[in-house]
Amino acid sequence: MPELHELSAQELLAGYARRAFSPLEVCQAVIAHIERWEPRLQATYLYRPEQALQQARASSARWQRGAPCGPLDGVPGTLKENIATAGDPMPAGSAASSAPLAAQDAPPAARLREAGLVLLSKTTMPDWGMLSSGLSSFHRLARNPWDLSRTPGGSSAGAGAAAAAGYGPLHVGTDIGGSLRLPASWCGIFTLKPSLGRVPIDPPYMGRAAGPMTRSVSDAALMLQVLAQPDARDSMSLPEQALDWAGVAGTSIEHLRGLRVGLLLEPGCGLPVAPEITAAVQAAARLFEAAGAHVTPVRPFFTREMLDGLDHFWRMRSRIDLQALAPAQRERLLPYIRQWAESAAAFDGPHVFKAYAQTHATRVATVAASAPFDYVISPVAPNLPAPAEDPSPTNDPLRPLEHIAFTVPWNMSEQPAASINCGHSAGGLPIGLQIAGRRFDDVGVLKVARAFEQLRGAQRPWPRPQ
Repeated sequence: MPELHELSAQELLAGYARRAFSPLEVCQAVIAHIERWEPRLQATYLYRPEQALQQARASSARWQRGAPCGPLDGVPGTLKENIATAGDPMPAGSAASSAPLAAQDAPPAARLREAGLVLLSKTTMPDWGMLSSGLSSFHRLARNPWDLSRTPGGSSAGAGAAAAAGYGPLHVGTDIGGSLRLPASWCGIFTLKPSLGRVPIDPPYMGRAAGPMTRSVSDAALMLQVLAQPDARDSMSLPEQALDWAGVAGTSIEHLRGLRVGLLLEPGCGLPVAPEITAAVQAAARLFEAAGAHVTPVRPFFTREMLDGLDHFWRMRSRIDLQALAPAQRERLLPYIRQWAESAAAFDGPHVFKAYAQTHATRVATVAASAPFDYVISPVAPNLPAPAEDPSPTNDPLRPLEHIAFTVPWNMSEQPAASINCGHSAGGLPIGLQIAGRRFDDVGVLKVARAFEQLRGAQRPWPRPQ
């Protein structure tokens, strides 16, 4: 019999409805579990158990009256630190920040509160969200619950670790180059980086998306029913649309029959793909074929020029942010990030323009490469999680993005892309399968992921506090 903290959001809501247990009992169980894990995992920021218990008591009273306030009433969860919550500081992972207090909830926080989520905590992130690790000059070092010596990934580092460790079933992260999918892959959980604008966020930015981080596809779909509502604060927010989020949970393996699925095993540049990862993704492809999908190899389409262009454009953006800081603040920034940003001092205007142009070149190449297929599957990352103390898999600020060649193209093309566990290394570390779809086909990606979840079979037992 699973413990209360292990139950999915769907199971919790069903239990509340039949009065098998209350939101307060669940919140107490999750808090006890967090307090067993957190001294070593270090995934939380603004962890406020008393406030969460207060929310859970109010939810319990509503359920007792048979009047839940929304579709997530009483379900515990977390939000990434850079998703504003009214009155709370937002240091963006950096000790260099003045950490201004948020005036209001950002759209994801507002929608989840309205739906009744019990907010347990914010979760940690690296400086400025520019690392695929939990290393931060402000937050404690987040670690991977499968192996505490390893990174959970980033920049949604604490969220990935919290989801895998069972800090409640529902978590929200953000992604501009892989920051949802990389920690999902390395922590063995599920995520969807939605189509740009599907989940409104403030402030919006090219390629930036917020999305669910959960242990199951069905819980992610449940969250998206709430998160995917238009909000005028996001100038790229998509119009309201009736989408079949509720139908995701009932998707069968038969859904895969006849689908045209592209198989991308080499990204075109960056780190070489570890053999264990290639083998796991090939095994997943065979499951797709056995279920009746037509799987065809995809030739690499992402180039060194594209990757370096994105890197150099982001370096200049961060250098401008760096220059806006007082000298004493600059010294508090993580040295890796400072060195990376300062390297842009040598870039002139034409260089930065050419670098920026690679965002569109990436978009065109990604759309063209995926056009013949309904979906494209690939590794999420070429490597297994790096040591927790390393800022990036290369540990080199002048080669910082060598691990994002599978993920970042889908940010630039605005297409939805998920990460779902498809196996483990010989050492027990999770391996993620990326499932990407056409622009706006978020529900389709979720349904394919749900079908694969059934093909894959039961996940390994989740890690326990060590």
